[in-house]
Amino acid sequence: MKIAFQMDPIEQVNIEADSTFRLAEEAQARGHELFYYLPDQLAYQEGRITARGQSLQVQRKQGAHATLGEMQEVDLSDFDVVWLRQDPPFDMHYITLTHLLDRIHPATLVVNDPFWVRNYPEKLLVLDFPDLTPPTTVARDLATIKAFKAKHGDVILKPLYGNGGAGVFRLDANDRNLSSLHELFTGFSREPLIVQKFLPDVSKGDKRVILVDGEPVGAINRVPAKGETRSNMHVGGRPEKVSLTERDLEICARIGPTLREKGQIFVGIDVIGEWLTEINVTSPTGIQELERFDGVNIAAKIWEAIEARRA
Repeated sequence: MKIAFQMDPIEQVNIEADSTFRLAEEAQARGHELFYYLPDQLAYQEGRITARGQSLQVQRKQGAHATLGEMQEVDLSDFDVVWLRQDPPFDMHYITLTHLLDRIHPATLVVNDPFWVRNYPEKLLVLDFPDLTPPTTVARDLATIKAFKAKHGDVILKPLYGNGGAGVFRLDANDRNLSSLHELFTGFSREPLIVQKFLPDVSKGDKRVILVDGEPVGAINRVPAKGETRSNMHVGGRPEKVSLTERDLEICARIGPTLREKGQIFVGIDVIGEWLTEINVTSPTGIQELERFDGVNIAAKIWEAIEARRA
């Protein structure tokens, strides 16, 4: 197949951790032809969806991990699969790119389905499953947020479309910074905030469960660094081997059919204790850590699901 990757600069990726690199590596091993372009190089031109990019070959040698061909312009409708893999922010630029990719999908299979990536961003899809999630409010109104905090005491406040642990604050019962933080966030953004009841179990880790076409294939536990509330690996969280619990499987059984139906082939959900906190569909990570811990070729499972859909 002809595979295109819409992603951030490949020269900068850490080949020991980056999931997009691992997906490209596995695709190449399966005999697929790779093409690479940056999000800014996607365009609509008189009825065609085009990209300016380069052919790509990869090898597991940091610093020499990507060999790129000459710059060329391609029609993405000529490809079998396009991977939507750039990192957030989930802003109007990102949303516009999903609208453009809608125009070639599903004749060209876009992974994950851009329509539902746009309509199911990480912190909003979980709202469809309120019995699986901790108490949550989404609001811009300060009085509403204050009332939620007064009710639950110890809360997590974060930007609705944030990522990688950026802008995440824990406000316990004694905290006096809510109004200032609200002023800060609303001063530079028109987005609402999301507030959730703090889950003490986060000290034991924030579990990332990987689902492929709606089925769980394994998990890693991300343990916060000492003195840190956030467990994201971007901010020093430590990955550990972990097994799926009955509760994890129950959560996956509930959300899996929705993910499969909506074309979300590669998804990473976040589970703290007994509670689902996020469903990551934009650019989930964790493949390489899970493969090292469990000895399972997760990238192959993803490609098998894609190849089955193309067939």
